[in-house]
Amino acid sequence: MIKLNSLQYPNVQNLHISNDLSLDILKNNDTFLKIEEELKSKYSFSDLVTFSFSQSGFLGLFLELEKKGKIAVCVGESYGIIQAAKSYEALGFPLVWIDLEKDGKINTKQIETSNVDFIFISSYVIDTFIKTDLEEVKKICSSKIISNASADFSKSSDAIYFDSYKLTGFALSSCLLFKDELFDEQVIGFKDVVAVSSINEALKIQNFETSQKELFKEKLINAFGDDIYFFVDSKDTLEYSLHFALKNIKAREIIRTLALNSILITNGEGCSLGLSMPSRVIQAMGYEELISRNAISLTFTKKYEIEEIEKIVNTFAKKYRQIRVLNEL
Repeated sequence: MIKLNSLQYPNVQNLHISNDLSLDILKNNDTFLKIEEELKSKYSFSDLVTFSFSQSGFLGLFLELEKKGKIAVCVGESYGIIQAAKSYEALGFPLVWIDLEKDGKINTKQIETSNVDFIFISSYVIDTFIKTDLEEVKKICSSKIISNASADFSKSSDAIYFDSYKLTGFALSSCLLFKDELFDEQVIGFKDVVAVSSINEALKIQNFETSQKELFKEKLINAFGDDIYFFVDSKDTLEYSLHFALKNIKAREIIRTLALNSILITNGEGCSLGLSMPSRVIQAMGYEELISRNAISLTFTKKYEIEEIEKIVNTFAKKYRQIRVLNEL
């Protein structure tokens, strides 16, 4: 199997739940506390809570922060955050939206003038994986930065959280790491110990290959010619990801076809299975819905020989042209 979608859909782990992880008020819970401390120490944070990586879970975080200040949310964040932010506004609370530019980068001028206390913004944009320099964000605003560290971690973050499904393959709770009492303390009995353990283990085995992007890009351009184009500059994305588009085809069609050849790719945040949802991030960049359905992302976690890359790309091009012919009938 050729897995080029790991930033969206990881290899599912063999989930094993040990009795040692069970929490008991009559025990010292050493096993769990050791895992928790390991995860906190890795990223240099002092506190950890678990919460649902969903609309309701993020809304809960917003309501906690509302007591302390004003919130901004970048439109390039995960769908659960976007939905939570809309619910937060519907409840009557003010919220600042940070838009994306046509090239996929964040609108820094909006950040400069946002005058907020907390900003949900990550070191990469969902879907396109355009890099965002959070150190530079810190220079233009004094907001506390809360970011997704599932695919990339920035030390400029004041709090980080993880998408457990994208890391483990299971829809477990998320871990939120922070310091300085940014969020409320959580009673140990309410912490999702399975999520903490699984995320910790997934991060240990997470790996990316940075030598493949330019090789794949060159071969794809040679194979597709004028039928390939780029919404974003590949030099601006995470080093182990490549984002592009194919003309006159819905990405889900080629995702499903390639899956039959054991080549896995993705076309959006939750669309690695070739679902009908277009990329909302591409639309947020100013493209119409039909065009956003052309978007495709690749992630590299292993090194392929040139011959292997050529074989993958040739299969890709062959299936693309077959679909184009069928669509024209």
